[in-house]
Amino acid sequence: MPELTNPDPIVVDHVGKSFGNVNALDDVSLTVASGETFGLVGPNGSGKTTLIRLLLGLGRPTRGEIRVLGHVMPDRAVAGQIGYMTQANALYAELSVRENLAFFGGLYGLHGRRLAARTATTLALVDLADRANSPASTLSGGMRQRLSLACALIHEPRLLFLDEPTVGIDPELRHTFWDYFANLNAAGVTIIVSTHYLDEAARCHRLGLLRFGRLLAADTPDSLRAISGESDFERAFLYFALRAGGAVAKGA
Repeated sequence: MPELTNPDPIVVDHVGKSFGNVNALDDVSLTVASGETFGLVGPNGSGKTTLIRLLLGLGRPTRGEIRVLGHVMPDRAVAGQIGYMTQANALYAELSVRENLAFFGGLYGLHGRRLAARTATTLALVDLADRANSPASTLSGGMRQRLSLACALIHEPRLLFLDEPTVGIDPELRHTFWDYFANLNAAGVTIIVSTHYLDEAARCHRLGLLRFGRLLAADTPDSLRAISGESDFERAFLYFALRAGGAVAKGA
């Protein structure tokens, strides 16, 4: 199917996903605008990773339709425009930092001078230039997270998926990551991020609150707090969980 003219990068239309008798997602609808960071927030088992996998085209919805960059998913045509940082890193421990970047860059068709330039830029971006020749197995946990992010960015994707990107890293590095995400947004990159950290959720442009596969609400952090009457995000989430049978909040 041809790409639409200037579509929202992500459109989820009444999507459900079932595994046997289990409904992992139940009638989820949302849109994500170009250049925004949209956060998926919810407890384990709420459907965050299932939704991300469907958006990546790694499965088909049981019901409804998903469009990514104007294409009905799954569609391999958009793969080269997407970056994905998984919760468990997919690095090759025996390869050096530079070799990992070369491998992932090659998967996206980068070669020669273009690959060398992107490798140098990305290494500087995640502050790993001085460890470029170190095997990935010798890196600390935080450095591996930085390398994972670099591998997801090597090909300059229009759309970036981050599944719990800051788990296990120190607070200073978490802030560094989020400052960089803001720079990516300013350059027009759209980001979908799942997180358990509510201080990180507050830095998203909009949030989708998920519980038992249902979208409880989708709106800006300030609007969600205002609707719930709570300044604390944990209490705000509980407010929407308690009224889960009601209408979804404005902006969903």
